[in-house]
Amino acid sequence: MTTLRAGLLGLGSMGRNHARVLGGLDDVELVAVADAFGDRFGVANGRPVLASVTELISQGIDYCVVAVPTALHEEVALELAAAGVHTLVEKPLAPSSEASSRIAAAFDTAGLIGAVGHIERYNPALQQARARLAEGELGAVYQVATRRQGPFPERISDVGVVLDLGSHDIDLTAWVVQQEYTSISAQTAHRSGREYEDLVAAVGAMSGGAITNHLVNWLSPLKERVTIVTGERGAFVADTLTADLTFYANGTIQTEWQALTAFRGVSEGDVIRYAFAKAEPLKREHEAFRDAVLGKEADIVTMRQGLATVRVAEAMIESAQSGQNISL
Repeated sequence: MTTLRAGLLGLGSMGRNHARVLGGLDDVELVAVADAFGDRFGVANGRPVLASVTELISQGIDYCVVAVPTALHEEVALELAAAGVHTLVEKPLAPSSEASSRIAAAFDTAGLIGAVGHIERYNPALQQARARLAEGELGAVYQVATRRQGPFPERISDVGVVLDLGSHDIDLTAWVVQQEYTSISAQTAHRSGREYEDLVAAVGAMSGGAITNHLVNWLSPLKERVTIVTGERGAFVADTLTADLTFYANGTIQTEWQALTAFRGVSEGDVIRYAFAKAEPLKREHEAFRDAVLGKEADIVTMRQGLATVRVAEAMIESAQSGQNISL
């Protein structure tokens, strides 16, 4: 079995988790790490700690994981593409669709595997939801609603909540229901005194007829990561903090209590919380990318898919600024 030589660029809050997973990944050797500010979390474990992507490339790596701030993604990704290094870039792919397009084109032209770290695709609850939707368990999908809120992360300084947190919901929604965004309308707010927005409420239309809405903020002491998919047979509720998936079925039993019937659009059915294995999403993401580099069949988030997510995020911001619904 081939052992891939991997490098890690960026040793911040997310980078240290990548280091942990890469360090124990089968068929992969993490040969060096790099960060201009050094190894402040002590995750190198005796490996060389370098200062730049150029030094990392010089170690003869087969692939690289990029976990530097979003503003630096294009610069380092293009250098990695030019050096022939397969690359997994943390989400979002870049701070703009133009930069994202240049990155995707560079990897396509070089014939390299390029992926984006939209980790929610590997959450067991959402993987279960997608598989069950594909089997028709919910029937036609009517709506996807997501709520993603929590305290402000001080490490994020170069993008707003739409690109940082909202990009999760954009990507997972399109992936779970296998539909593309056709339009988006949004409102944003600036409440924390920063340059970028810290709250967004968005409503979108999907290519298969589903309607989606996203509520995302960095302003709540309550941390919440919930996706609700409503269809003709009921609703799936995925909690990606606990990786639980619950099915609320439309029922056939008549409610005899008349005071309740006035408030129910459909009859109340069974509620089932599914039991399934729960692997760590970050490990699954790394395994998929490793397999793609090795030429095996793997479900990765391609850079073209990452570009599509950035385009929707930009349309959200444009809609909030213009007050118009944006077609995609």
